[in-house]
Amino acid sequence: MSLLFANIIHWVFLIYTLFLLTRVIGSWFPAFSRHQIMRFVAFYTDPYLNLFRRFIPPIGGVLDLSPLLGFFALQIVENLILFLIV
Repeated sequence: MSLLFANIIHWVFLIYTLFLLTRVIGSWFPAFSRHQIMRFVAFYTDPYLNLFRRFIPPIGGVLDLSPLLGFFALQIVENLILFLIV
C-alpha cells in the first residue's frame, strides 16, 4: 500500500515539475504566453513561484531565478515525503 502511495506522490510531483518546466520554456516566447495552455499552466505555477519571488526578485527585470528555487524545493519536499512514508 505504501509503495502505491509513494508512486502516486512521485507522479504528482513529476507532473507539477513538468508544469514548471513548461512555464519556464513558455516564458522565453512572449507570443506563446497568451495561449490558453500557458494561461492554465501560469494559473497553477505562478502562486508557487511567487513565494520564491518574494525572496529573490527578478535580476535586472528579466532573469528570474524563482523556477530554479522552485525545482529545488519540490525535490526536497518530494524526497522528504517519500522518506517518511516508505
